[in-house]
Amino acid sequence: MANQKAGEYAFLVGVVVAVLAALGSFAKALDVATAGWVSALLVVLGIVVGVLNVKDKESQPFLVAAIALLVAGTASFAALNTAVANVGTLLDTVVKNLAVLVAPAAVITAVKATWSLASGK
Repeated sequence: MANQKAGEYAFLVGVVVAVLAALGSFAKALDVATAGWVSALLVVLGIVVGVLNVKDKESQPFLVAAIALLVAGTASFAALNTAVANVGTLLDTVVKNLAVLVAPAAVITAVKATWSLASGK
């Protein structure tokens, strides 16, 4: 149960870091080195989420949601920049940061699901 809570907290911290990093990048407050550390932190948090938080029965919905997020990360919200100044750029950065968080968790979950299928469990 403690592992489940740790995974939940890792995900929540990851979402907060992703949004704050996007705001920092938007405000030009993050330099390249700091952005690299933020990305590394998001990857580590994603690994924690994948290992501790996603259980067998949650694998399929999680992977579908991860695919949707990763596909959305390839889209561009730049069209929204005309409606509200640079809001599209901000949304792009938030979604890309969330993709950095979710991608390692998705890989771990996919490997665990494949292992489960291959082992006949």
